Amino acid sequence: MSFGEILLVLLNLAGALAVFLFAMKLMSEGLQKFAGSRLRHILSRITGRPLSGILAGAGITAAIQSSTATTVMVVGFAGAGLLTLGGAVAVVMGANIGTTITAWIIALFGLNTGGAEGAVSFSLPMLLATASLFFIFSNKNKMQYLGQTIIGLALLLVGMELLEHVIPQLDEQVVHTISTWSHWGFWSVLLFIVVGAVLTIILQTSAAMTAVILLMASQGWIEFPMALALVMGQNLGTTLTAQVVAMTTGTTGKRAARAHLVFNVAGVLICLILFYPICNGIMSMTGITDNLSDPLNQQRYPLAITIFHTLFNVVTTVVLAFFIPQIVRVVEWMVPEKQEGEEEFRLTYIEPAMLSTAELNLQSAKSEIEEFSKRVLRMYTFLPGLRTAGSEEEFDAIMDRVAKYEGITDRMELELTKFLTRVGSGDVSQHASERIGTMLRIIDNLESIGDTIYQIAMTRKSKREDAVHFDKHLNDNLDHMTELVQHALDVMDSNLHDYDHVDLDAVYAAEHEINAYRDRLRAEHLDALKHGAYNYAIGNAYSSLYALYEKLGDYVINVTEAIDSSRKRTD
Repeated sequence: MSFGEILLVLLNLAGALAVFLFAMKLMSEGLQKFAGSRLRHILSRITGRPLSGILAGAGITAAIQSSTATTVMVVGFAGAGLLTLGGAVAVVMGANIGTTITAWIIALFGLNTGGAEGAVSFSLPMLLATASLFFIFSNKNKMQYLGQTIIGLALLLVGMELLEHVIPQLDEQVVHTISTWSHWGFWSVLLFIVVGAVLTIILQTSAAMTAVILLMASQGWIEFPMALALVMGQNLGTTLTAQVVAMTTGTTGKRAARAHLVFNVAGVLICLILFYPICNGIMSMTGITDNLSDPLNQQRYPLAITIFHTLFNVVTTVVLAFFIPQIVRVVEWMVPEKQEGEEEFRLTYIEPAMLSTAELNLQSAKSEIEEFSKRVLRMYTFLPGLRTAGSEEEFDAIMDRVAKYEGITDRMELELTKFLTRVGSGDVSQHASERIGTMLRIIDNLESIGDTIYQIAMTRKSKREDAVHFDKHLNDNLDHMTELVQHALDVMDSNLHDYDHVDLDAVYAAEHEINAYRDRLRAEHLDALKHGAYNYAIGNAYSSLYALYEKLGDYVINVTEAIDSSRKRTD
């Protein structure tokens, strides 16, 4: 082949692969939008039983056609406390089973479906049906999302047809060379596992690698056992993306990614032990012979490889499901908990590269908001130490921590707002748009809580510098106000944990107690000033402090009402 012919083949391959990947993205986004918040509800209801996690992981991944997206949701729920690490491992196991759906679609419809026009002729009626859905039900979002899904499926089949036709026929010398790589016994199996892993890393998608493996086998490029080895390598290569993403996350994210790696490596090792019996069994089941050039073999390869792909993931899941506690202990050993120390700014659940669908991005943002709330609560716990600090060094150390956390809350608000704005600028559903508005309101109030805590600390600092001293009665009053606000913050944090079970009564009761106590302190304060119980400097510092504490209660109400309004719109 001349250089021009080679370049043309490469361009055709790139174009066909682009159509395939675009179709996968379109179908995945349509399914995720169609499912909406159901994805979160499914994961949030997973119990401690491995079966529920495995089924959820398989179902969600089959629906959204992205095991990476499923893993990100798992990390978010585990970090938020809605899912144990053991439950996360079970969902990751199920996600591996869900990825086999792509192979079945390709094997059943994308290859050998009626000659050169098979996939296209199959796809056109689907496109026409989708067009009808758009025109007839254009005011129904669900129908539009379903139509988008069908278009994605149709284009996926068209992409497979294009790939099948642009892949060139190899001459006998090249086929012979590749064939010799298959004659090194068990070393050949290991070689093709490595090749499969590397190609998957390059393609950055196991779905595209599945298509490549099926096409290579159906064109007679590789023998059946080596195709199975490529599938095993694909399962290893697909774990790299999760490892890279986990580098920017906290301990939970790293452990979930390591669990994915441990599970897939263990699955490959199990399969290697039984490789040849499994290979011979599938060949016998599907009628494949040892003749590489047999045209019937090439027709049977896609189905046989898909059967292996499914058996590989199902059997390893069934076997390793009994060892989830051991896998959890292994990943906890691999990724130990960091020693608690001075926190630095870090987004735990939001990755540098956004997922393709708003629903999943918003789940990551929700988990990050919960982390935001926890940091604000921790910042609040520093305040009592400012009153009891005995030395200037101790007081200054606490002030430094408060100032550091105030900077963290400012940056979290900025980064979360930027992230949600980017999500909202894309193709989002009405429900997702409303959730973005709710989250922006929550973020603004959480940052205001951080600012108010800092103002309380600065008031304490000014009081100390001006040698203003409160008597026991005033200190006791402020201590009680501190406890009331702490309770309100705890209720707010609990409500942020689960939007579906917002305890409005508890937060309104807490706010009522804070306001009533503020009114009592204000009345006592005015009476004390009237009778000269303390000077202006003491009175000014005292009234400023209880007013700032009361303001914290207002922000707590704002956060909870935002959550509740979002829940009502969803209902």
